[in-house]
Amino acid sequence: MNLTLMIKLLPTTEQHQSLLETMERFNAACNVIAEAAFAEHTANKVRLQKLVYSRIREEFGSSAQMTVRAIAKTCEAYKRDKSIKPTFKPHGAIVYDQRLLSWKGLERVSILTLGRRILVPIVFGEYQAARLNRIRGQADLIYRDGVFYLAVVVDVPEPPQGAPNGFLGVDLGIKNIATGSDGEVFSGGHVNGLRHRHAKLRQCLQSKGTKSAKRLLKNLVEKNLASLRM
Repeated sequence: MNLTLMIKLLPTTEQHQSLLETMERFNAACNVIAEAAFAEHTANKVRLQKLVYSRIREEFGSSAQMTVRAIAKTCEAYKRDKSIKPTFKPHGAIVYDQRLLSWKGLERVSILTLGRRILVPIVFGEYQAARLNRIRGQADLIYRDGVFYLAVVVDVPEPPQGAPNGFLGVDLGIKNIATGSDGEVFSGGHVNGLRHRHAKLRQCLQSKGTKSAKRLLKNLVEKNLASLRM
């Protein structure tokens, strides 16, 4: 089965700014591509690439593969609803494939920004570290609350399915709360007694109508609600 791991990046101030500018430029390019996709009513990547590839590279200074990824992201968004033109927020995720990003052991990642690659330290827990060799396909660069993350998909084996060694049927009731198919009976006498006592107490407090009675009634109701949440 597939799981998504979040890998935190620890860029320097300069690297952080470079990643941010790359993300903003990438999504601005997606908005331009979306204009063409909507005008031509096409989500075909090959056709869009012929229409906008040269313009995007020249106008936004993006690399060849980064331009291809922007076109692919726009096509995927437009396919979902061709009745509207997709729009992209400045800090929307960038999809990085193996040509744009590579892992350098368990300490750093090499990632393409505007015109150059940078080596960025990464940090993760033991759970993520044990699964990094199972990364499949692309990684999404995500910007959340001022922090950059890489969302990566890993392929992990399905957990073994335990075979049941027996079954138990349960019949629910009022007099007896539950009766198991093995013959064990759980009586509802104690519960019903508490319900009856609490009902009489609430009726008595409501009939008094004093401030202290209302306060006690409120506390009783809150206590009952708390017990139901447990």
